[in-house]
Amino acid sequence: MPDLTPVIAACARWLLNAYPPPPGALSRALAEAQARQAATLAAALRHPTALDVQLLDLLGPGGADWLDHLTGCDPHPDDSAWRTWVDETVVSWAACLLADPALAAHALATTGHHADVGAMDRLTHPNTHDTHATALLRHPDLLEPVAGLHRTGLMQRLAVEGAGTA
Repeated sequence: MPDLTPVIAACARWLLNAYPPPPGALSRALAEAQARQAATLAAALRHPTALDVQLLDLLGPGGADWLDHLTGCDPHPDDSAWRTWVDETVVSWAACLLADPALAAHALATTGHHADVGAMDRLTHPNTHDTHATALLRHPDLLEPVAGLHRTGLMQRLAVEGAGTA
């Protein structure tokens, strides 16, 4: 199967730039792990087949311009290369998963990633250190402009009760 790594890395990086962790190497590492887990799970849900990934490679993910506009982010000019790999839907779904660990656990159960026991624990069962490191990244009110973009699609993909009302 083709690789989603560039999209996952770009989406996680965008999330960390838009919702930075508190100062410190440990906070940065914990926030990065959670952002990467959320982006990985969201990308697996968004592009579940090899054909989906090949189409993504062919057409491109779309970039971060609209997300920047929504959050008021002013990107550095040197960031243009990785920013083209940001997939707006993956970022939106990752934001939904970060804001709701129970939803993340449900999403994990619907994908093949659940075979990796403990691989997504920081996303689905954040401890005190994880929560402190992602105070902005997991804040539902701050994430809402981004999470709300494609929440309905995620809920439909997961067949979650109330999908049409979000």
